[in-house]
Amino acid sequence: MNHTISVLVRNEAGVLSRISSLFSGRGYNIESLTVAPTIENEFSRVTIVTSGDDKVIEQIMKQLNRLIPTIKVMALQPQDSIERELILCKVCAKDETRSEILRIAEIFNAKIIDVTHKTYTLQAIGDNRQIRSLIELLRQLGIRELVRSGKVAISRENSFNHIKSL
Repeated sequence: MNHTISVLVRNEAGVLSRISSLFSGRGYNIESLTVAPTIENEFSRVTIVTSGDDKVIEQIMKQLNRLIPTIKVMALQPQDSIERELILCKVCAKDETRSEILRIAEIFNAKIIDVTHKTYTLQAIGDNRQIRSLIELLRQLGIRELVRSGKVAISRENSFNHIKSL
């Protein structure tokens, strides 16, 4: 089962390397990983999607908490958080499939961001279920290339709202 872990860290060189080393050194898999500065540039938020049972996730969280630049670690529960992923998908655009691609894009609120004689490139944002459904429909039309951002997530509560006091 996949779990989403949000980690607030000081924005220092090598932080991502320490986190990825922690996972590789203990044999934990990273399904997706996103990192970006928060509203305060001295901190970054790392969103990690990993798999494992409750005991494994507890061990990962304890070890993340021990890393020097770590400020706070949270396991995000789907019911208490908002999760999104971005994809860019280049699809074969034959004369007979162009209207179907546009219809699918409209259903999923995807944007057509590039058009060539042979392809449409779509941009879509959604939760994991929406993204998987979109990809499955586009796959039937001929996906030529696909890029996914990895999950970003935020809790519905203000869990990291005391950053300046740290």
